[in-house]
Amino acid sequence: MKTLITLFITASLIGFAIYSCEKDKANTPQSTFKGQLISKSACKSFLKSTRVITDITNTPDSLVCIGYSFDNSTNKLSIKHINAGFNCCQDTVYCNVSLSVDTILIQEIEQNPKCDCDCLYDLNIEIQGVDAKKYQIKVIEPYVGDQKKILFEIDLTKDKVGSFCVTRKQYPWGMKSLNN
Repeated sequence: MKTLITLFITASLIGFAIYSCEKDKANTPQSTFKGQLISKSACKSFLKSTRVITDITNTPDSLVCIGYSFDNSTNKLSIKHINAGFNCCQDTVYCNVSLSVDTILIQEIEQNPKCDCDCLYDLNIEIQGVDAKKYQIKVIEPYVGDQKKILFEIDLTKDKVGSFCVTRKQYPWGMKSLNN
């Protein structure tokens, strides 16, 4: 009889543990949310960007733009950061992408800046596990200082493609217009 009761209690505890784990998985809809840097252009040497995912072609170096495209069938948000400022000679550039409630935070990071110069690059970032709803997009950049930050709202229920730009004129941005 003791063995039967012990077996029943053990089976009940195992069943409860399995049920709890499955319930936790069901309550975390963003568990598949992840993002990464897919590619980075070479140093643009203050040339205009010509490859974009939206209509923000020929972007001058005094504009920093985010172009986005959302694929509802795969829940993938593709982001192109045009004129991102980084050191001219760094080992690696990467992004930490996170989601906090309705804010997608993209922190851009470089490793081992080696030169006394900065350069503009175009970055391609992919984010998986994005639902079609409203988000704030916030980009944290290493050299922006007190210039205008990238922070804007997107509504993926309405707009699958769009862009947002800010003007910057402190080095390394806006240098071509100063040279003309």
